Amino acid sequence: MRFYYTNSIREFVTQTFCEIWSQLTAIDHGNLLQTQKQAWELQIDILKNHLTNFQGNIYFEYSIPRLGKRIDAVVLIQGVIFVFEFKVGAKEYNNADINQVWDYALDLKYFHEESHTQPIVPILVATKAKCNEINIISQDDLVVQPILTNGENLEYIIQQALQLYPSHSTDNYLWGISRYAPTPTIVEAAQALYQNHSVQEISRSDADNLSITSDYIFRVAEEAKRHKQKVICFVTGVPGAGKTLVGLNISTQSLSKEDVNAVYLSGNGPLVKILTEALTRDKVHQLKQRGEKCTKKEIEQKVKAFIQNVHHFRDACLEGTLIKDNEIVADIEYFHSEKNRTKSFAPIDHIAIFDEAQRAWSKEMTADFMHRKKNKPGFPYSEPEFLISCMDRHEDWAMIICLVGGGQEINTGEAGISEWINALNSRFQDWHIHISPRLTENEYAAGKAFELLKGHPHVTTSDELHLAVSLRSFRAEKLALFVQQLLDRKKEQAQNTLHELSKYPIVLTRDIEKAKQWLCDKARGNERYGIIVSSQASRLRPLAIDVRAKSNPIHWFLADRTDVRSSYYLEDVATEFDIQGLELDYTCIVWDADFRYHAEDWGSHSFKGSNWQKINKEERKAYLKNAYRVLLTRARQGMVIVVPRGDKNDHTRKPEYYDPTYNYLKSIGITEI
Repeated sequence: MRFYYTNSIREFVTQTFCEIWSQLTAIDHGNLLQTQKQAWELQIDILKNHLTNFQGNIYFEYSIPRLGKRIDAVVLIQGVIFVFEFKVGAKEYNNADINQVWDYALDLKYFHEESHTQPIVPILVATKAKCNEINIISQDDLVVQPILTNGENLEYIIQQALQLYPSHSTDNYLWGISRYAPTPTIVEAAQALYQNHSVQEISRSDADNLSITSDYIFRVAEEAKRHKQKVICFVTGVPGAGKTLVGLNISTQSLSKEDVNAVYLSGNGPLVKILTEALTRDKVHQLKQRGEKCTKKEIEQKVKAFIQNVHHFRDACLEGTLIKDNEIVADIEYFHSEKNRTKSFAPIDHIAIFDEAQRAWSKEMTADFMHRKKNKPGFPYSEPEFLISCMDRHEDWAMIICLVGGGQEINTGEAGISEWINALNSRFQDWHIHISPRLTENEYAAGKAFELLKGHPHVTTSDELHLAVSLRSFRAEKLALFVQQLLDRKKEQAQNTLHELSKYPIVLTRDIEKAKQWLCDKARGNERYGIIVSSQASRLRPLAIDVRAKSNPIHWFLADRTDVRSSYYLEDVATEFDIQGLELDYTCIVWDADFRYHAEDWGSHSFKGSNWQKINKEERKAYLKNAYRVLLTRARQGMVIVVPRGDKNDHTRKPEYYDPTYNYLKSIGITEI
């Protein structure tokens, strides 16, 4: 349910605690602890004492699926929304608690339709703390900075807020049933899905394609299971459209299905580590709140059962295999030995979801790795061909889901989607192929290989396999288009698109300290920010940025403001390899001389020894361009771009390496600070 209890204030203040309690617990909410009952009793008592002279509506335990939490209480009076977070027994106003209630208020402002234009007043009630002087500070979007109180002066706080916002009104009934259309980060989405929230609860109403795509894939899976078929689906989408969310939705929903094991696989090591850690922490926290005993290791093992690094999955499939006559075959002696006789040559999972499938390795890259690292010389397959062959080992049915991003190949040896198509066309003619029609577009690097599929006997094209709406930035759906135009040097088009991004701040500076201050001023609550740079940005050390110093992605993305290892501290940075597939609320992109604007084209460079060297190979130039595409599309709410001034006395940081880039970005219309 959206909430556990609702009533008019007039009715609420006349009800007994037992009457309210019976409504709060009308639907089984699990094993409620005695401390929860006591907390509700005190909250109800405080609110009754201070709401008697007001008219409006009250809600208890209002659901925020994006955050996987519930607001203690929401009170609507004369169009003003009061958001309450109670900390019963707390003697101090902790920053974490302040940010928590601020997050609730911002979530309503951004994603709750009937709250978009209303004043929102977040109030933290620490019942044993000292009562502070009340100062109501409003922001441009009518979200007040959190008010701190022990509950003794709530009536006064409400009166002051109503004087500040005297002319607002709202329909309390409509507010209670309002559409809630969030755009969670991938970490928030994974946590919500793992808590059994539906994808509809945590996605915007204008992004129904998420549900449509998931439903289509489940139908295909059921058909494959029923008819004992091998099936592969290619899902495309604009950057930030939710391809990873679709994959996680399928893998988490499959946990509750009998005889269906699904595994979400990604070659993005930081993403897998962060999701695994975030889900583990969240589950441990939930269980402890319910008074259940568990260990972090136990939960982590369960999480790893459906989220894995694709290379670990690949290596597991290598176990007990031989290369014979240019083919991978089972080592029969291995599988029939006393130690391994219960093992199967096929993976345990019938459904394998490959995120960022375009980043799978080419045959040359795979063969080189297998020879050097796995002692398997003469490895005959590209990574896509081997992965398909692994799932092909199932005797009954199997399904592969390839989540495909366009223009996101950022590393040597990443083959693009053509390797998957070539493998299907040459070796797996019995597999049934379901593809998005957008796979034909140039940005997906399908090339001539797609034409070969015309001869494949089992090809189905469906628009339901394309995600057209960007969810990453709820303030700017056209951000990906703007970045594409910027990088393609289509200045007039970029200028026009920039005008449509009025709610999404993009600013430009040459001073990194100004950029840091801009981030700190913009972010509220637990909104996360950080500095991101290209992995080739080797001459930013004068700005205290060294890409060679690797940060721990788990700490960088998940640690709070008090942790020096977190992104908040603006000391460690992330590169395109760390942040691909993830996002921050606000980013600072520091643009080095590796990617320079010239009148005729972008100049691509790598730093060797003590000098920049020009990159001439087209493939490597494309990787660098895509790296900046990734960096420029990571921010959900806004970004600041820093182009250093350079130093005429440093031959590696000449101003002419940076000035043209800055002037180009400025000419597009990006605001200077």
